[in-house]
Amino acid sequence: MVVKIGIIKSGNIGTSPVLDLLLDERADRPNIDVRVVGSGAKMNPEQVEEVVPKIADFDPDFCIFISPNPGAPGPAKARELLSAADKPAIIIGDAPGAGKKDEMDEQGLGYIIVKADPMIGARRELLDPTEMSSFNSDIIKVLATTGAYRLVQTTIDDVIAAIDAGKEVELPKLIITAEKAVEAGNFENPYAKAKAIAAYEMAAAVADLDLKGCFMLKDAEKYIPIVAAAHEMATAAAKLGTEAREIEKSNDTVCRTPHMGDGSVGGKVSLMEKPQ
Repeated sequence: MVVKIGIIKSGNIGTSPVLDLLLDERADRPNIDVRVVGSGAKMNPEQVEEVVPKIADFDPDFCIFISPNPGAPGPAKARELLSAADKPAIIIGDAPGAGKKDEMDEQGLGYIIVKADPMIGARRELLDPTEMSSFNSDIIKVLATTGAYRLVQTTIDDVIAAIDAGKEVELPKLIITAEKAVEAGNFENPYAKAKAIAAYEMAAAVADLDLKGCFMLKDAEKYIPIVAAAHEMATAAAKLGTEAREIEKSNDTVCRTPHMGDGSVGGKVSLMEKPQ
């Protein structure tokens, strides 16, 4: 059986650019077929209302909607549309989504909330296309090196496996904390684990600074240094995450979970061994 997955991207968080790639990293996984539709950078209700129904043409077995702040008007409209559809659906969002988990439960939606996927410093004095790209690359590095992406991957893989086996789908109800991320990271060295926790927590704290700089402060003399500081924190977090992985590499204990020839998830630690 080939499981068909429809992914709807609206706006952008650090998980958005790689979400579909996490499920098929070598582009040879035989048991899934993925289609992605998106509304670009904008995530207003009018864009969402246009884009979400388009995934129905693919007739997916389940859908994933990913955006910043699942409680914002556009993502809220997407939740409404997906809740009314006859397909299982999962919402992936950043920390503000945790406040909407009860609503998503009532709507019959699954959710994955990535706490260390922070809001960007969207002030014109700081944010140009280069800064935007640099920030997102730092967040991608944090989420990859701490284990957060692996937890997203394995959580969605559980849904795929259930559908593939003809079982009832249990939608995830997951808020990814630092502890849950590093558990999925399978760090063997305690210093590497400590650095990964620090990286995740720092990235999560970036959102607080950017929220303050983007929405709470009105004086440019005050908000420009704040959003710039948030981006510096993101870079420092990415450096810590890289250091954590380098420690594991030096000990030949990097955990890898590739998809196997039958679509299942394999595992290995030593670089030179074959995944099982």
